[in-house]
Amino acid sequence: MDWGDLPFFLAVAEHGTLARAGALLRTDPTTVGRRIQKLERAVEARLFEHLPSGFVLTPAGERLLQKARAMERIAVEARQVGGARDAAADLTGTVRLSVAEGFGSWFVARRIRDFADRYPAVSVDLVANSGFLNPTRRETDLAVLLALPRKGPLVTRKLTDYALGLYASHAYLAEAGPIDRREALAGHRLIGYVPDIVYAPELRYLDEIPNAGPVMLRSSSINAQHRMIAAGAGIGVLPHFIGAMDRALAPILPELRILRSFWLVAHKETSTYPQVRAMMNWLRDTVKAEQHLFLPPA
Repeated sequence: MDWGDLPFFLAVAEHGTLARAGALLRTDPTTVGRRIQKLERAVEARLFEHLPSGFVLTPAGERLLQKARAMERIAVEARQVGGARDAAADLTGTVRLSVAEGFGSWFVARRIRDFADRYPAVSVDLVANSGFLNPTRRETDLAVLLALPRKGPLVTRKLTDYALGLYASHAYLAEAGPIDRREALAGHRLIGYVPDIVYAPELRYLDEIPNAGPVMLRSSSINAQHRMIAAGAGIGVLPHFIGAMDRALAPILPELRILRSFWLVAHKETSTYPQVRAMMNWLRDTVKAEQHLFLPPA
């Protein structure tokens, strides 16, 4: 077996096509395919099924992937022990990060260039939408969840607490007048989630707002809710890391502060991959450096 074939195997396993694997390895798809065929002959097993959606690992491929990952990890650690000049630049592979839509688009996406500059050979799949991929089922390498998982072979740690509050646009307040009493909330149109498709119970925070009227404008997207609030359609609850970033918005009754938490979660096996560890450390450091966006002074 030629150990030099393993990087080609890893690239196809991570990226799903010969073309994307070739682009990562700076070679052509034909060469990648030839190295995969050579490896399959050496191990006497078919490693991939070629489907319309791309290359999918067979059971034999899944077993080899675990061993190849372990070898990749050892190789990176050996370079670090050997005093490599830039171990970060040597790091390769793909890391898939699943996050809530608001955190992904308003915080992670605006800072991900820093990670990409530090680890130029690592590909990042940022999955930021309404709902989460499941680390237990290996749908993602790393997830930032709203609640601590109760079971599964997972590595978990709290990323941060964060605050939410009521916001309205300056234009809305200029027309409707100031909202300086809780009792006044009932007279204003409320914006929030669609109740029967809320993807996490932690998002049902309007129940914690006293005197709030019914939600008249609803969306499954926090970004759509933000745009409705910014357009002056009503008032609504936003995380501070969204509301404070938009100068068109003003906080309402800041004493009505709602607290939630973000949890950093990875499968026990994938948490040992160098590129996943790099992303975990980067997220922790980046969030810690900007705690004022998550927990402003009360």
